Amino acid sequence: MFKISKISLPLLVVFSFFVWSCGDSKTKVDKEVEQIPMDVTVFRFDQEFYTGKDEDFLGLKKKYSYLFPSGVSNEAWLEKKHDTLFAELYEEVTKQYQDLETLPADLKHLFQAMKYYYPEESDHKKVITVISEVDVAAKAIYADTLALISLDTYLGKDHHFYKGFPAYTLTTFESSQILPDMAESFVIQKLPKTADRTFLGVMIQQGKLMYAKELLLPKVPEESLITYTKEQLDWCKANESQVWRYFVDNQLFFDTDGKLTTRFIDPAPFSKFYLDIDGDSPGRVGVWMGWQIVRSYMENNNVTLQELFATPAKDIFEKSKYKPKK
Repeated sequence: MFKISKISLPLLVVFSFFVWSCGDSKTKVDKEVEQIPMDVTVFRFDQEFYTGKDEDFLGLKKKYSYLFPSGVSNEAWLEKKHDTLFAELYEEVTKQYQDLETLPADLKHLFQAMKYYYPEESDHKKVITVISEVDVAAKAIYADTLALISLDTYLGKDHHFYKGFPAYTLTTFESSQILPDMAESFVIQKLPKTADRTFLGVMIQQGKLMYAKELLLPKVPEESLITYTKEQLDWCKANESQVWRYFVDNQLFFDTDGKLTTRFIDPAPFSKFYLDIDGDSPGRVGVWMGWQIVRSYMENNNVTLQELFATPAKDIFEKSKYKPKK
C-alpha cells in the first residue's frame, strides 16, 4: 500500500479538483445541448405505405406529398407496393426496424447539437423512414424541419441485398452509420464550397467536414464517423507519421493534380502510395489526415465552427501546429 505524506495530500486534493474540473468541463456542452428544446416526431412512411389499403392511397399521397414526384402515376406506385422485390425489402426492414429503439432519442440529441451550433435551425423536426430500394445516394437526408432515412440502406454489411457492392463500401450499410450520414447531410449544407484545388485544400475541406461531424456526434466512435473498421482506424494511427512524411517528401500539399483526390480522398479499397503498404492501408487516408490537421488547429486557436469553415486551408495548415504522432 502506498502511503500519503503530509506534502502529497494537498497535491492530491489539488489534482483531484483538477481532474473533476476537467471532467465536468467536458460535459458542459452536452448539458447545454440537452437543455435545448427540440420536438421530434417520427413517421413510419415505410409501414404506412406497405400496410395501407389501396383505396387509402390518395390520402397517404396527400399526407406525404413531398415524397411523390409528379412524373410518377398512382398506378405505378401501387404496382411497386405489390411487387415481390419491394415486399422482400419491406420484410427485411421490418425484421430489423420493427422498433426503432434508441434512434429517435439519438436523432433528437443530434438535432439539438445542430441547433446549439446553428441557433437559427428549427426546433421542430419530422423524421420520415422510407424504403428507397437501396438508393445509396439518398440514405439519410436533412432538410431543416424534415429528415429522411432510407432504412433499407442500413441493414448491416453482411446483408444479401448488398452483395453486388464493392467490399470497401459495406461498412456504410451498418445501422451505426445513420447518425453520421444525417450529420454529414447537415454539415455539407453549412460548409462553404472552396475554390482551393490543391491537395491540401481538398484535405482541409474534408477535415472540416469530419471535425464538424465529431462536434455534433461526440459519443460516436471515430471509425463510424469516417466509415472505417476499427482495424482501418488503427492503421491510420499507427502509420500517421509515415503518411505525413510521404506527403511532405513528395511535395503533395500544394499540388493540384486531380489524381491525388482519387488516390487519397475518394472512397476506395486502399490508398495509392504506390508502395508495398498499399494493400494494408484503408482508402481516404487524406481525409483522415485532414481531420487531424483541423483538430490540431481547433486545439490551438480559439475560433467558432463558423469561423473554422471560413478560414482558408493554408491558414489552417500554418496555424495548426500539427505534428504527427510518432
